[in-house]
Amino acid sequence: MKHCKTGRQFGRVRSQRKALLKSLLSSLIIHGRIETTEAKAKESKSAIDKIITKAKRANGVGMEIVRKVEGQLSKDAINVLVKNIKKFDNRDSGYARVIKLSPRKSDGARMAIIELVDFAQDQEDKMVTAKQVTAKEDKKEEKNDEVNHQSK
Repeated sequence: MKHCKTGRQFGRVRSQRKALLKSLLSSLIIHGRIETTEAKAKESKSAIDKIITKAKRANGVGMEIVRKVEGQLSKDAINVLVKNIKKFDNRDSGYARVIKLSPRKSDGARMAIIELVDFAQDQEDKMVTAKQVTAKEDKKEEKNDEVNHQSK
């Protein structure tokens, strides 16, 4: 019988499952978006929601966040989470989304993208910042050209 048996096994033993999930969650926190199989994405979604909720309950205290999620994420991911925990304050749950993709060509496995909900907005902010930086550099080059032209 399958009473009280939750979670996917992925054809792995417990230690390998734990390592796989830790790796997926750490990559998701660090990069904001990862592409993986649909089953792994669905399992990661529930786990990442629980981790972010634990981190939010630590009231922004860095060491308390580290203690609550210590075995579930890598050290780099914990550092990123401590720095970016404020971005999840306006949301009570649903910190990640799963977007289904077409099957993988090699073996036909169902693929999906899992991303943090505010990831798209962060990317737009970075793009705007990059555009602003490029515009500032162009203005500096124009000023340098004018100065060089006037000195000749």
